[in-house]
Amino acid sequence: MAFPFSGFEGFEKRLELHFFGDDPAILQLGLRKLDFECIQQTLQAVQCTVVSAVGNSYFDAYVLSESSLFVYPTKIIIKTCGTTQLLKSITPLIFYAQTHLGLTLSSCRYTRGSFIFPLSQPFPHTSFNDEVTYLETTLPPNLCFRKASIMPSISSSHAWHVFSATSHHSHPPYHQSHAFTMEICMTDLDPILAGKFFRSPGDGKTGDSAGKEMTELTGIDEINEHALVCDFAFDPCGYSMNGMDGEWYSTIHVTPEDGYSYASFECVGGVDDDVDIVHVLRKVVQIFRPGTMSVSTTSLGNEVWRKVAGAVEFMGLKCRSCAMDEFPDSGSVVFQTFTPRRRKSAQ
Repeated sequence: MAFPFSGFEGFEKRLELHFFGDDPAILQLGLRKLDFECIQQTLQAVQCTVVSAVGNSYFDAYVLSESSLFVYPTKIIIKTCGTTQLLKSITPLIFYAQTHLGLTLSSCRYTRGSFIFPLSQPFPHTSFNDEVTYLETTLPPNLCFRKASIMPSISSSHAWHVFSATSHHSHPPYHQSHAFTMEICMTDLDPILAGKFFRSPGDGKTGDSAGKEMTELTGIDEINEHALVCDFAFDPCGYSMNGMDGEWYSTIHVTPEDGYSYASFECVGGVDDDVDIVHVLRKVVQIFRPGTMSVSTTSLGNEVWRKVAGAVEFMGLKCRSCAMDEFPDSGSVVFQTFTPRRRKSAQ
């Protein structure tokens, strides 16, 4: 996708919606029972499409033309980049969940970093104020516990934007409270490493086969060797992957063009699971060697964020800022930024 006065916007917008219902028969598959046509209609409002999909016994994962979609029985996560209008998915998803399945929205969380090309964003993503106003007016009134915040860093060009709304003030179930979400955003990628995400002109490969090659060539398949990977390489450049490991997902998106190179890694996990977050963090840094990296960790009663600095400082990065805030139903959000201890040597 090309823009007249800017490059491609790598920074994603992320939306997480939780639903509840009274019918156990419906809740067994829940939102996974939605017709694919409902998903397509929702993505049409966002302005993106499905390019690849995979599922297991816990959830379905979709690689999109602009990032990813994950559908659980009572939870949906949509993450989109470029000039997509992510928040326009809320109304159709509430409608389809209610009319097709009898499910009601119980909580919403929206997060994003700072856009590289903010002036290219369409409404309602023209500013965080506009996004919050849109969310406030679009969400049903039962989500009455709400908070919006911009978490700062030492750099004025890097901040973490968070909006959270929920219908209940009590803590979520034990299982959810012991889970964490980690969102990593990286810019100024090492140009040699970023070059691995370009395809050769006329290579005659499908997006799936070219994606599989990139996954193996870059070492992405070594981040979590237990994960089922669904990957896709775009033409002429760019890469997306979703990983499935039981009920947990991971996802990577790469915009490798010089001047506005960007990569993201996101994963969810549980404090009781055998997730080697130190290995994951070091592998991600090794694959991209970013000039700037931010790590946002969302959790209730899980201090996995404390492992981040030690893991990446071993890889030559230094923590430059750390901000923490509390949000209804989300618990604590910790936003850390890192840059190399020394300036990159000329390649």
